[in-house]
Amino acid sequence: MRTVCRICGIPRSSYYYHKKHPQPQKPVSTGRPIPGYSVDKSGRHISDTWIKQYLLQLIQGPNASFGYRKLTVLLRRKHDLVINKKKVYRLCKELEILAPQREIKHPVPRKIAKNRIVTHPNQLWQMDIKYGYVAGKRRHFYVASIIDVFDRSIVAHYRGKSCCAADIEKTVQKAILHRGADAKSLVIRTDNGPQFISKAFHEFCERMELEHERIPNKTPNMNAYIESFHSILERECFLRNCFESYEQAFAEVDRFIRYYNNQRIHGSLQDWPPKVYLDRVKSGAIQPESIAV
Repeated sequence: MRTVCRICGIPRSSYYYHKKHPQPQKPVSTGRPIPGYSVDKSGRHISDTWIKQYLLQLIQGPNASFGYRKLTVLLRRKHDLVINKKKVYRLCKELEILAPQREIKHPVPRKIAKNRIVTHPNQLWQMDIKYGYVAGKRRHFYVASIIDVFDRSIVAHYRGKSCCAADIEKTVQKAILHRGADAKSLVIRTDNGPQFISKAFHEFCERMELEHERIPNKTPNMNAYIESFHSILERECFLRNCFESYEQAFAEVDRFIRYYNNQRIHGSLQDWPPKVYLDRVKSGAIQPESIAV
């Protein structure tokens, strides 16, 4: 016991004292007891039994499909009760009148992104949506961009006042045509935004025989290349301009992406712009390294 006390840092005298004089155990608090009533706006006590009768009356007729939240509203309006939805939920549960919870259906199958080795262009594209701001209109606009992980080129982009699945489909088609890519050997990786999980986009990918994978929730690092580009877009384009109109914003976005692809040197591309880097790889002037994503 001496060794144990030394390891735990407890004096032996204290150990033996507590052993000879054990302290009574304090009862564990079970919380505030249920009062069994609620009050109305006049301060009158209404027992839970009466409230249950009110609930049974309320779910008759057209209110039969109401849940506990709407029943709480009716109790407050019709019977002037001061009551919260948690108590109504408990009483409904005791009466066994709670409707079964709706099942969350996922009509679109989800293919989780997996680790890949990128060795050539048009093998893995990453896509995401960025918000910009037009100060003159006090409105936001959308920029959807697709980046090729191999050479960091923005192969296509979309900008508009709104962004739906149809806009995403057209952008992907534009990218495939621009790059002359084979959709069957291409993987496009996105997050779980509403445009990407839509049934329309899923059907589009199936028609194109395009493999679409989505990153798990809270893992933006798996979409790091497009996230990095959008960070550059924010820092070097959006924050340096105060857009007064949508036309000005769209023109500046187009200009910056042309600059990014053709002139802006990229540290991970041996300090070449994406287009020049790809041309040098194709000519054999540069031996590219494999990229693990």
